[in-house]
Amino acid sequence: MHSRPVTILAIESSCDETSASVCRNGTILSNTIATQEIHRLYGGVVPELASRAHMQHIVPVVSAAIEKAGIELNELDAIACTTAPGLIGALLVGTGFAKSLSLSLNIPIIAVHHMKAHVLANLIQKPAPSFPFLCLTVSGGHTQIVKCIGPNEMEVIGETIDDAAGEAFDKSAKLLGLPYPGGPLIDKLAADGKPVFSFAEPQIPGLDFSFSGVKTSILYFLRDKVKQNPDFIQQNLPDLASSIQERIIQILLKKLKRASAETGIREICIAGGVSANSGLRKAFAELGEKLNWNIFIPEFQYCTDNAAMIAITGYYQYMDGLFSNLSLTPSARAEWNIN
Repeated sequence: MHSRPVTILAIESSCDETSASVCRNGTILSNTIATQEIHRLYGGVVPELASRAHMQHIVPVVSAAIEKAGIELNELDAIACTTAPGLIGALLVGTGFAKSLSLSLNIPIIAVHHMKAHVLANLIQKPAPSFPFLCLTVSGGHTQIVKCIGPNEMEVIGETIDDAAGEAFDKSAKLLGLPYPGGPLIDKLAADGKPVFSFAEPQIPGLDFSFSGVKTSILYFLRDKVKQNPDFIQQNLPDLASSIQERIIQILLKKLKRASAETGIREICIAGGVSANSGLRKAFAELGEKLNWNIFIPEFQYCTDNAAMIAITGYYQYMDGLFSNLSLTPSARAEWNIN
C-alpha cells in the first residue's frame, strides 16, 4: 500500500475536446473541458483545425484543472495521457505536452488507451460495478462489448464489423437534413415522436455488430418516400428520429442481452459518447430491470470524451506499475493490448 495519496494529472486530446483532470486515490478532484465549436461549420471534425485548437487550449485547460483541484504541480505523482486511438495531430499535442511536463517534474508518464478509459469511467462514481462486468461501449468511432475481469484486464468479445453506432446516428441525421453533430438532435426529436417506421435489422452471428445495412435501409426508405412526397421528411421528422433511434438501440441491446446470457455476467455497464443518448439510457434501464441486471451508467460529463476517465484509468495503471517512457508515440488506430 502507498503510505501517501497518489495524485494523477490526466490529459485527453484524442478528437475535438481538450480536457484535463486531477485524480487523487481514485477520486476525481477536477475535470475541465474546452470544446471546439468551429467544426460545426464544416459538418464534421477537421483534423488540422482540431490540433491547432488543442495547442491553444491545452495550457489554460491544464492550469484550470490544477487550480480547481486545489493542488500544486509538485504534488503530482504521474501524468496520464491518451495515446490511442484518435486523430494523430490531436493526440500529438496532448502526448507532447504530457511528456514535457513529466520530464520537467521528473515523474512517470502513463499511456492510456481511449476505449479502455471509456469503460473505466464506470468506476468514477459510487457505487461502482464489481468485477467481472460487461460494458457496452458506444461512440462515434467504436461499438464494442467488453468483458472486464479487472481494471487492467479486459477482453473485447464483440465489436462492429463496419460502422459504429455513433456514426450511424450522425449519418442518419445528415440524411434528415440535420446539422452536425446530428446524434444529439435525433435524440431530442425522438422524444416527441413514435417509432412508426421500420428499418432493416442486420443478421450478424455472435456478438459482433453491423450498422452499414441500417444506414442503407434508411437512405433507400427516405429516397422512395421523398419521391412520392418532397415534404415527407419535414412532415415526419420526430417519428423518423424516433424510428431510427429505436432501431439502433435495439441492435445494441439485443447483442448485450446475448453477451450477458453467454457469459453469465449480470453486472452490466454502458459507456462512450452514445451512452449520453436518453433513449439508450432509458431502454438499457428497462432491460436491466426486466432481466434483473445490476446496471451502471456514467454521468453525462463522463460519457463524452473527458480527462476524468483518463485519470481514473491512469490511477489503476499507476497502482499496477504500468508506466510508459518518453519514447512513447501516439497511434491513430491502436489495438487493445491491455491484458
